Amino acid sequence: MTTLSYTFPSTTITSSSSRRFLITSNGSSCRRRPNISTEDQPCSSSACYQGAVQSYGLQKQRVQLNSISKAMRTRRLGSVGRQKKGAIRCNIELQDFIGGDLIKPDLGQWLSDVEEHKAIAIYSPHEGGYEGRYLTRLKYQGYHFLDLSARGLGDPETTLTKFHPVCPAHVGKQPIARWYFPPEVDYRLSLLPPDAKGLVVWIIEAKVLSKAELQFLALLPTLRPNVRVIAECGNWRKFMWKPLKEIAGLSQS
Repeated sequence: MTTLSYTFPSTTITSSSSRRFLITSNGSSCRRRPNISTEDQPCSSSACYQGAVQSYGLQKQRVQLNSISKAMRTRRLGSVGRQKKGAIRCNIELQDFIGGDLIKPDLGQWLSDVEEHKAIAIYSPHEGGYEGRYLTRLKYQGYHFLDLSARGLGDPETTLTKFHPVCPAHVGKQPIARWYFPPEVDYRLSLLPPDAKGLVVWIIEAKVLSKAELQFLALLPTLRPNVRVIAECGNWRKFMWKPLKEIAGLSQS
């Protein structure tokens, strides 16, 4: 344990009087010896010098470490920023300038697939709007539409092809009543004009339907030859479609 000795002038003005403090290196206690003459116990100049040098060296090392850590942090943030900047790419196509929904060279393929498979599962972008071009092209061909939501459809077979009951909301005051409605598909087919090409059952949110319900929708054009089924089974980055039998697991391949 090293001992540092410092001599400070006394607060009381006396001739050649001083106060000495002894400070140990472990910093546990400080002892004060007042009224000790400098001639009796002179201060060790080498100890004072060594203590000052040590404190200055520690302070200098601390400043150097702070500057080094700051430089490393700045360099690391700069490298991350450069990596992010280099990873961002913008692919510009012709569709970005004149409208992506106007360029649809696959509309002919769309019409042929609807006539061939008769039940189609479509996947549209999340922002929506693209499926309107394909719906309008089917309308130009002479099809009429029945728009339904899969969340309130119930049993597809019962709702579309059979007389089915519907219970209106009674709000807790009226008795629970049951009303019977005709089959949705058969009723709409009976109202089609003579020049109509057929009926398109467009089902939104079909992703909530079970596999058995999708299988019935895929077989519905077989039961009703003038019916075409379009089911929105999910989303994708661009508008795409597949046969509904393939999605429902009815395809031979």
